[in-house]
Amino acid sequence: MARVSVTWETLELHTAQPFGIARWTHSTYPRTFVIFEQDGVTGRGEAAPNAFYGETRGTVEAVLPLLAEALTDGWDWDGLRERMNARMPQGHPSVKCALEMAGVEWAACAAGVPVWRLLGLSSSPLPESSYTVSLGDLGEMRRQARGAVARGHGVLKVKLGTDRDEAILEALREEVPDVALRVDANAGWTRARAARMLAVLEAARVELVEQPLAAGDLEGHAGLRRLARVPIVADESLHHVSDVLALAGAFDGVNLKLAKLGGPLQALTALRLARAHGLQVMMGCMIESSLGIAAAAHLAGLCDWADLDGALLLGDDPFTGLEWTAGQLERPTGMGWGVERS
Repeated sequence: MARVSVTWETLELHTAQPFGIARWTHSTYPRTFVIFEQDGVTGRGEAAPNAFYGETRGTVEAVLPLLAEALTDGWDWDGLRERMNARMPQGHPSVKCALEMAGVEWAACAAGVPVWRLLGLSSSPLPESSYTVSLGDLGEMRRQARGAVARGHGVLKVKLGTDRDEAILEALREEVPDVALRVDANAGWTRARAARMLAVLEAARVELVEQPLAAGDLEGHAGLRRLARVPIVADESLHHVSDVLALAGAFDGVNLKLAKLGGPLQALTALRLARAHGLQVMMGCMIESSLGIAAAAHLAGLCDWADLDGALLLGDDPFTGLEWTAGQLERPTGMGWGVERS
């Protein structure tokens, strides 16, 4: 009989500066780290709850004792998913993600390989990750952009969804004229506002726009897509793997995040489904430690775009091992997820 244990701890991670989007500004992020041990081998996962998807530190800590009972064998990934869904068929994706991450890493470590090699995934270089300029006053946003470019980042993602978005884009394009700009409105625009912003986005040479309208407004996104010359990418509209098909007629692409889809294997299924329906794919993240970012990085070589800067925004990342070269995230090469506790 396999010797198995599942333990966890919650840490409060802090961004180096307050991080603002259209809905809120925060600087503290509780993250729960799962450790799965079986026959002397360890696998790890991270739960990154987001209130927009119905999760908080309290919900994570409340359901983990029940869901952790589903992790009984690091090789039995299908069984893990079935047992978790039998206990809680709806919700709690970041907890399910942490447990799936732990099981998958355990198997990779048992085999002595990185996760991407265990799964037979691409060894091609990762797409260049964007670095996020969060909402603030214009001077602060200019400073963020200038600092990111000085550190070697060539792609910036700009948080919008305010009544001063035109001024923000004009200021940042003036401040950093040569970088690629992406925009994330975080569902902050009305249909009329989004239609007016299309010309502004084009003038600023914006590469893509994430989630301009409310999450449930697929009809509005489809109409906007017909007018737009830049790709429109779903984020808040995508909660489950099963959502991908419905989004194909309303968006050009999808932003996949392990913590909201329920884990790396669920994200891989969503990625392949998106490809089958002609969608482009971004591998994204929450504000997460290098453990969560490393897990997403193992899938990013299959994607068109990457937005994996979550750990770079932290002032107290509890993991080390991710390598960035001139703004480019390198593929993890160590066993499992390829990072270590600092």
